[in-house]
Amino acid sequence: MKNKSMHALTPSQIVNELDKYIIGQTEAKRAVAIALRNRWRRQQVSENLREEILPNNIILIGPTGVGKTEIARRLAKLAEAPFVKVEASKFTEVGYVGRDVESMIRDLVDYAVNLVKSEMTLEVQEKAERLAEEKILDILIPPLRKNSNSGENTDAEGNNETLQNKKTRDWMREKLRSGELDKKLIEFDVNTQTGLGMQVLGPFGIDDLGINFQEIMGNIMPKKKKKRKTAISEARKVIAQEEAQKLIDMEAVQKEAIERVENSGIIFIDEIDKVAGGGKGSGPDVSREGVQRDLLPIVEGSNVNTKYGVVKTDHILFIASGAFHVSKPSDLIPELQGRFPIRVELKSLTQEDFVKILTTPENALLKQYNALLETEGVKLEFTADGIKEIARIASEVNEQVENIGARRLHTILTTLLDEILFNVPDKIPASTVKVNAKFVKQKLDSIVKDRDLSKYIL
Repeated sequence: MKNKSMHALTPSQIVNELDKYIIGQTEAKRAVAIALRNRWRRQQVSENLREEILPNNIILIGPTGVGKTEIARRLAKLAEAPFVKVEASKFTEVGYVGRDVESMIRDLVDYAVNLVKSEMTLEVQEKAERLAEEKILDILIPPLRKNSNSGENTDAEGNNETLQNKKTRDWMREKLRSGELDKKLIEFDVNTQTGLGMQVLGPFGIDDLGINFQEIMGNIMPKKKKKRKTAISEARKVIAQEEAQKLIDMEAVQKEAIERVENSGIIFIDEIDKVAGGGKGSGPDVSREGVQRDLLPIVEGSNVNTKYGVVKTDHILFIASGAFHVSKPSDLIPELQGRFPIRVELKSLTQEDFVKILTTPENALLKQYNALLETEGVKLEFTADGIKEIARIASEVNEQVENIGARRLHTILTTLLDEILFNVPDKIPASTVKVNAKFVKQKLDSIVKDRDLSKYIL
């Protein structure tokens, strides 16, 4: 199966795609675009040298709400490669209760298996739908059974019955394809998953043992079937899904998934700053330096046992991010710092950035609120001076209270539109509501000027 990962996107195209959703942060976009394209370039290199080319892992440094996590989310969609986002603060040192760092590789393999499986399902979908159609026809018009009784007229009668049965099936098939029978109820057998209540004592879960218990128990225990009665339109989907599963070679899926993980997998480690700066306490620090030490061999390259097989992590790309308010990147252990050679600093957002964030991206907040209220027949009209005033207030509150970046716009817009959102459609009928600078000042000025109040409301 051909790997479609990162098939044709050049670095400039990747940046253009990210620009549709993220304002500014050009350096960070360039860094991830180059790293992503280098994954594809490495695949084109001769095999001897390919193993020697290691990915340049990246650390994104910047305050909260400037786009670090959003870059990761959008990158996942662009990459078409196995991708997981994990929080560094969720991990604990091996041997303690909690998730160990190897679980991120297992999550990545699970994602890759599902990705490859869905691709293969699409390939066999047409055949599965044909088989589902035949199964439904078998239920509606059962095929003729061969008569074992011998007689002179048996052959002639059998031929007539077969011909009649075929005509009836063809007639029924046409009605089935035209959708005339979609609402008709039908009873059919479906496979049921046998529930396995298993508990592993100790700090490890079943997944952490690297054993596919579901597959083992599935082979031992017989599959149960149960009767189900639904409309034909629903039955067709259920039966087609079952037929598609039978047509897929799971060994090939697992092999392809592991290959993709090893060659084009990407792991985004968020909140890396939360595990930096350990060693100041007196007791065992199970979620800081211990996690860094456990993270080191994974990033450097090691073999990890998963339920689908052993995965080599040498060529997985790691992108870490953190605000580094309290700690600095230099507070990470030196070995780990060396494994993240590229550092990119994301800038704090300005008032001009807020104006662009409100209007430019395809998922801009103002577009979202407009779409929500249009369902009630109310049109929100934001004027240019109204948008500038919202941006000014967001920037001012970030400076005075706490800089939470673009997330401040969520709190401000919720407060600003609170009355409109509550009164539609009872008190505000279908109409156009204009949001200008005067409207914004009237709603928010008193809260902004009262610093104690803005701490709680904005």
